[in-house]
Amino acid sequence: MKKILLFVAIIAISLNISAQEQMYVWQNGTKTTFAIAEVDSITHDKNLNNVHEYVDLGLPSGLLWATCNVGASKPEEYGDYFAWGETAPKTEYSWETYKWCNGTAFTLIKYCTQSNYGTVDNKTILEPSDDAAVQNWGGDWRMPTKEEVEELLEECTYERTTQKGVCGILITSKTNGNSIFMPAGGYRSLFSNYINEHCVYWSSSLNTNDSRNAYNLFSSLEKTSLSDNYNRYYGLLIRPVMSKK
Repeated sequence: MKKILLFVAIIAISLNISAQEQMYVWQNGTKTTFAIAEVDSITHDKNLNNVHEYVDLGLPSGLLWATCNVGASKPEEYGDYFAWGETAPKTEYSWETYKWCNGTAFTLIKYCTQSNYGTVDNKTILEPSDDAAVQNWGGDWRMPTKEEVEELLEECTYERTTQKGVCGILITSKTNGNSIFMPAGGYRSLFSNYINEHCVYWSSSLNTNDSRNAYNLFSSLEKTSLSDNYNRYYGLLIRPVMSKK
C-alpha cells in the first residue's frame, strides 16, 4: 500500500512540474512565453519560410538567398550584428564578452582546431544551436558556408552602389539576372566600424588555419572577396540562405 501511495505522489508531483513548464516561441529575435498547461495545440505552417523573402539567383547549388539581413525588414536596413557563433546582438563586442572563449583569443572553448588557441574539438561549421539565422528566423533558414559564399561570388557580378541612399553592393546573377542588395553596415568591435564603407557578412565556416577567425563575405571600395581575417568576437551582419526544395 505504501508503494502505491508513493507512486501516486510521484505522478502528482510530475504533473504539477509539467504544468509549470514554459514554452518559448521566437520571431525575429523576440521571445514570447506560454505556459505549456495553457496551450491547447500546436500547428506548423508549411509556408513558414515565406515569412522572409528570398531571391533565386540561378546558382548551381539551387541555394536561395534572403533579401534582408537578420534583424532587418528591408534590404537596405543593416539589421543586427552578431559575434560568430552567437545568436543575439549585444552592446559590446570583444574577447571578454565572447561566448566561446574564457576572455581571450587563446582560451577558445568551442570551434577550435589548434591547441595554442584553446580546447581542440575540431568543429568547423556552426551547429544549428549557434547559427543566428536558424535561431532567429527558423524554418529552413541558416547561415551560408564558406563554399556557398564562394559560389555566390563566382556565379554573380557585383558592384558598389546605393539603394535608397544606403551604400552597399548589388550582387547580380550571371545566369538569370536576378539580384540582391547587401548594405555596407560595417562591423561592431572596439575599433572603427566602417559603416557605409565595408560590407562584412559572416559565413558558418571556421577558418581552420586560425581558429580565432571565421570566413566572411567582404566588400570594400577596392574589392569584393571571401575573407578570413575577422576575429570571431566581431559583430558582423548575417544574410540567411535556404536550400531550394
